Amino acid sequence: MIRIDLISAVPGLLSSPLEHSIVKRAKDGNYLEVFVHDLRDYTTDKHRKIDDYPYGGSSGMVLSAQPIFDCIRSLQAERKYDEVIFMAPDGEPFTQKIANRLSLLGNIIILCGHYKGVDQRVREVLITREISLGDFVLSGGELPALAIVDAVARLIPGVLGDAESALEDSFMDDLLGPPVYTRPPDFEGLKVPDVLTSGNHANIKKWETDQSLERTKARRPDLYKKYLNEH
Repeated sequence: MIRIDLISAVPGLLSSPLEHSIVKRAKDGNYLEVFVHDLRDYTTDKHRKIDDYPYGGSSGMVLSAQPIFDCIRSLQAERKYDEVIFMAPDGEPFTQKIANRLSLLGNIIILCGHYKGVDQRVREVLITREISLGDFVLSGGELPALAIVDAVARLIPGVLGDAESALEDSFMDDLLGPPVYTRPPDFEGLKVPDVLTSGNHANIKKWETDQSLERTKARRPDLYKKYLNEH
């Protein structure tokens, strides 16, 4: 079982998505535990304030160090964590390979930033890994954190009904996935490629590989170049 602790200034953003689809299945099957922690429960401020103005006079608000330190230290006093992740726009890009590695861990903390970010001392002392979902800015790290939980949950053995499914996902071998079809074989004159209904598994596999290469070359030349260099 993997345990993921999510720390947030806006915990309400996290609740509903954790009760549906793959994540719910992983939780119900006792493959995954997810706990949400409200930073305001850890502040020493009598008004439950968890942010303040940044030094230097720039605009925006910054999450204060005290409630974050107290929350993470409280969790670490109960168990050992393999990673303490901070969702940050300037973190390393999240990839399928990172999801694979995280799915092999036992206990993970994910800190969701908010406002202008968190006090730098949190990042220097407590954080072991910083991850970004892309070159864009959201109002907080809650949605990116949920994406990581979902990506990790589906990789845990036993969660998916078809164990092979996760192994055939896009990016598992640095390629985009091939086109997929389902019944009927002819829909409004649009037909499924003959090879997919041929029953010849060798030819089907070759077609899928060729399609993946073609699609990756056209849509993600960076991944295609990486694939060629590694293969």
